[in-house]
Amino acid sequence: MSETVIILGAGASQGVGGALGRKFAAEGHHVIMTGRTAAKVEALASEISSAGGSAESLAVDVTSEADLDQLFEQAKARGPVAAVLYNAGNNAIIPFEQLEADTVEQFWRVGCFGAFLTAKRAIPILEQQGRGSLFFTGASGSMRGKPNFAHFAMMKAGLRMLAQSLARDYGPKGVHVAHFIIDGVIDGEQVRSRFGDYLDGLGEDGGLRPDAIAEAYWHVHSQHRSAWTHEMDLRPFRESW
Repeated sequence: MSETVIILGAGASQGVGGALGRKFAAEGHHVIMTGRTAAKVEALASEISSAGGSAESLAVDVTSEADLDQLFEQAKARGPVAAVLYNAGNNAIIPFEQLEADTVEQFWRVGCFGAFLTAKRAIPILEQQGRGSLFFTGASGSMRGKPNFAHFAMMKAGLRMLAQSLARDYGPKGVHVAHFIIDGVIDGEQVRSRFGDYLDGLGEDGGLRPDAIAEAYWHVHSQHRSAWTHEMDLRPFRESW
């Protein structure tokens, strides 16, 4: 039986979560596609299965311990877990003077606290196996806070520190923890449907392609443990940094 890969924060087919599911399934893994909207993750799993991959879906709110318990029990029942990929989070331009406490908390709960709850369930499984990957999707906000993005930077910086702490603690026990800094606009369904003209203005390959991001995740997952990457930054070749 193929080993399982759990993908949290999957939604649109042409997004990072969808691309991760396709890539890891194409490499022979069984993928569990999860997100808050059941119809979306069901469609993703169906798409992967139709292409010859092994996939299932489950509606999961990453801030719900009950949902996460169900997910990880379901995964453990199949056998070894190869990887847990935490891709949950969102973004919005919000001037600080308009930023409300409940908005900050909402961003933090999904993008950071949910990662903690996920790690609490993933780490014991991977540690007992003595192998497996736990990856987190970060952003340029993980490294620097820009105007109108205080809520986002707080969330992503916390996520980065969680990843570092886990890597130093559990890396020596065989768990490969990595953090990916996505520096630029993702040329996916969500952004293109809202800001298509902006993406077009960036020119060819001016936005990160989800399938290219997924290739990078697979590369890091496949690394020999004598030369592991903990943090990788990905940006379009034209991105100013």
